[in-house]
Amino acid sequence: MGTKVTVRFKMMEGCEDLKPQRAHHDDAAFDLRSRVDMELVTGRSQLVATGLFIELPVGFEAQVRPRSGLALKHDITLTNSPGTIDAGYRGEVGIIMYNAGSEPFHIKRGERIAQMVICELPEVDFVESDELSESKRGTGGFGSTGKH
Repeated sequence: MGTKVTVRFKMMEGCEDLKPQRAHHDDAAFDLRSRVDMELVTGRSQLVATGLFIELPVGFEAQVRPRSGLALKHDITLTNSPGTIDAGYRGEVGIIMYNAGSEPFHIKRGERIAQMVICELPEVDFVESDELSESKRGTGGFGSTGKH
Protein backbone atom coordinates (compact mmCIF):
# COMPACT_ATOMS: atom_id res chain seq x y z
CA MET A 1 0.00 0.00 0.00
CA GLY A 2 1.20 3.53 -0.76
CA THR A 3 1.98 6.44 1.48
CA LYS A 4 -0.88 7.70 3.62
CA VAL A 5 -1.96 11.23 2.67
CA THR A 6 -3.98 13.61 4.83
CA VAL A 7 -6.71 15.56 3.04
CA ARG A 8 -8.42 18.16 5.19
CA PHE A 9 -12.10 18.82 4.54
CA LYS A 10 -15.09 20.61 5.94
CA MET A 11 -18.78 20.25 5.28
CA MET A 12 -21.28 23.04 4.76
CA GLU A 13 -23.47 23.56 7.79
CA GLY A 14 -26.25 20.98 7.82
CA CYS A 15 -24.34 18.63 5.50
CA GLU A 16 -22.34 16.65 8.07
CA ASP A 17 -24.12 13.46 6.96
CA LEU A 18 -22.75 13.85 3.42
CA LYS A 19 -19.05 13.33 4.22
CA PRO A 20 -17.06 11.57 1.49
CA GLN A 21 -16.76 7.86 2.26
CA ARG A 22 -15.62 4.65 0.65
CA ALA A 23 -18.36 2.05 0.35
CA HIS A 24 -15.78 -0.71 1.03
CA HIS A 25 -12.39 -0.45 2.74
CA ASP A 26 -10.54 -1.45 -0.45
CA ASP A 27 -12.38 0.89 -2.86
CA ALA A 28 -10.23 3.30 -4.86
CA ALA A 29 -12.75 6.14 -4.74
CA PHE A 30 -14.74 8.10 -2.19
CA ASP A 31 -18.45 8.52 -2.89
CA LEU A 32 -19.69 12.09 -3.25
CA ARG A 33 -23.30 12.92 -2.41
CA SER A 34 -25.77 15.57 -3.49
CA ARG A 35 -26.70 18.19 -0.89
CA VAL A 36 -29.89 19.08 -2.79
CA ASP A 37 -32.99 17.49 -4.26
CA MET A 38 -33.10 18.34 -7.95
CA GLU A 39 -34.10 17.13 -11.38
CA LEU A 40 -31.58 16.53 -14.15
CA VAL A 41 -33.30 17.43 -17.39
CA THR A 42 -32.38 15.50 -20.51
CA GLY A 43 -29.65 16.69 -22.85
CA ARG A 44 -28.17 19.32 -20.54
CA SER A 45 -25.29 19.69 -18.09
CA GLN A 46 -26.20 20.86 -14.58
CA LEU A 47 -24.09 21.64 -11.53
CA VAL A 48 -24.94 19.56 -8.46
CA ALA A 49 -23.70 20.82 -5.07
CA THR A 50 -22.09 18.45 -2.55
CA GLY A 51 -21.58 20.60 0.55
CA LEU A 52 -17.92 19.47 0.57
CA PHE A 53 -14.83 21.70 0.73
CA ILE A 54 -11.37 20.12 0.58
CA GLU A 55 -7.75 21.09 1.11
CA LEU A 56 -5.42 18.89 -0.88
CA PRO A 57 -1.69 18.82 -0.21
CA VAL A 58 0.48 20.45 -2.88
CA GLY A 59 1.45 17.79 -5.41
CA PHE A 60 -1.97 16.11 -5.35
CA GLU A 61 -5.23 16.41 -7.25
CA ALA A 62 -8.70 15.00 -6.75
CA GLN A 63 -10.28 13.39 -9.81
CA VAL A 64 -14.07 13.37 -9.94
CA ARG A 65 -15.53 10.52 -11.97
CA PRO A 66 -18.96 9.16 -12.91
CA ARG A 67 -20.58 6.32 -10.99
CA SER A 68 -20.89 3.23 -13.18
CA GLY A 69 -24.34 2.28 -11.90
CA LEU A 70 -25.83 5.68 -12.78
CA ALA A 71 -24.23 5.48 -16.23
CA LEU A 72 -25.43 1.96 -17.01
CA LYS A 73 -28.90 2.10 -15.49
CA HIS A 74 -29.88 5.74 -16.09
CA ASP A 75 -27.55 7.20 -18.77
CA ILE A 76 -26.18 9.72 -16.23
CA THR A 77 -22.56 10.79 -16.62
CA LEU A 78 -20.28 13.72 -15.86
CA THR A 79 -19.66 16.25 -18.60
CA ASN A 80 -16.15 17.08 -17.40
CA SER A 81 -14.80 13.62 -16.74
CA PRO A 82 -12.58 13.18 -15.01
CA GLY A 83 -12.94 16.57 -13.40
CA THR A 84 -9.82 17.86 -11.67
CA ILE A 85 -9.79 19.61 -8.32
CA ASP A 86 -6.48 21.41 -7.82
CA ALA A 87 -4.64 21.71 -4.51
CA GLY A 88 -5.27 25.47 -4.34
CA TYR A 89 -9.07 25.28 -4.75
CA ARG A 90 -11.08 25.93 -1.58
CA GLY A 91 -14.61 26.32 -2.95
CA GLU A 92 -17.47 23.84 -2.72
CA VAL A 93 -16.97 20.69 -4.76
CA GLY A 94 -19.58 20.75 -7.52
CA ILE A 95 -20.39 17.89 -9.88
CA ILE A 96 -21.18 18.71 -13.53
CA MET A 97 -23.76 16.03 -14.34
CA TYR A 98 -25.30 15.21 -17.71
CA ASN A 99 -28.49 13.29 -18.38
CA ALA A 100 -28.06 11.43 -21.69
CA GLY A 101 -31.26 9.49 -21.10
CA SER A 102 -34.73 10.11 -22.54
CA GLU A 103 -36.42 10.99 -19.21
CA PRO A 104 -35.66 13.52 -16.46
CA PHE A 105 -33.67 12.00 -13.59
CA HIS A 106 -34.46 12.92 -10.00
CA ILE A 107 -31.61 13.26 -7.52
CA LYS A 108 -32.41 13.13 -3.83
CA ARG A 109 -30.34 14.82 -1.13
CA GLY A 110 -27.76 12.32 0.15
CA GLU A 111 -27.73 10.26 -3.04
CA ARG A 112 -24.32 9.14 -4.28
CA ILE A 113 -23.73 11.05 -7.52
CA ALA A 114 -20.01 10.74 -8.29
CA GLN A 115 -16.76 9.34 -6.98
CA MET A 116 -13.51 11.04 -6.09
CA VAL A 117 -9.98 9.62 -6.34
CA ILE A 118 -6.99 11.36 -4.75
CA CYS A 119 -3.90 11.16 -7.01
CA GLU A 120 -0.30 12.16 -6.51
CA LEU A 121 1.19 14.22 -9.32
CA PRO A 122 4.78 13.82 -10.54
CA GLU A 123 7.03 16.85 -10.91
CA VAL A 124 7.27 17.47 -14.65
CA ASP A 125 9.77 19.46 -16.70
CA PHE A 126 8.69 20.22 -20.27
CA VAL A 127 11.82 20.39 -22.39
CA GLU A 128 11.51 21.95 -25.84
CA SER A 129 13.18 19.92 -28.57
CA ASP A 130 13.60 20.22 -32.34
CA GLU A 131 13.11 16.47 -32.75
CA LEU A 132 11.25 13.69 -30.96
CA SER A 133 12.32 10.05 -30.90
CA GLU A 134 10.71 7.51 -33.22
CA SER A 135 8.09 5.09 -31.89
CA LYS A 136 6.21 2.15 -33.35
CA ARG A 137 2.91 4.05 -33.12
CA GLY A 138 4.29 7.25 -34.60
CA THR A 139 1.59 9.81 -35.33
CA GLY A 140 -1.31 7.30 -35.31
CA GLY A 141 -4.14 8.34 -33.02
CA PHE A 142 -7.90 8.72 -32.75
CA GLY A 143 -8.77 5.08 -33.20
CA SER A 144 -5.73 4.10 -35.26
CA THR A 145 -5.27 0.87 -33.26
CA GLY A 146 -8.91 -0.24 -33.35
CA LYS A 147 -11.86 -0.41 -35.71
CA HIS A 148 -12.11 2.20 -38.46
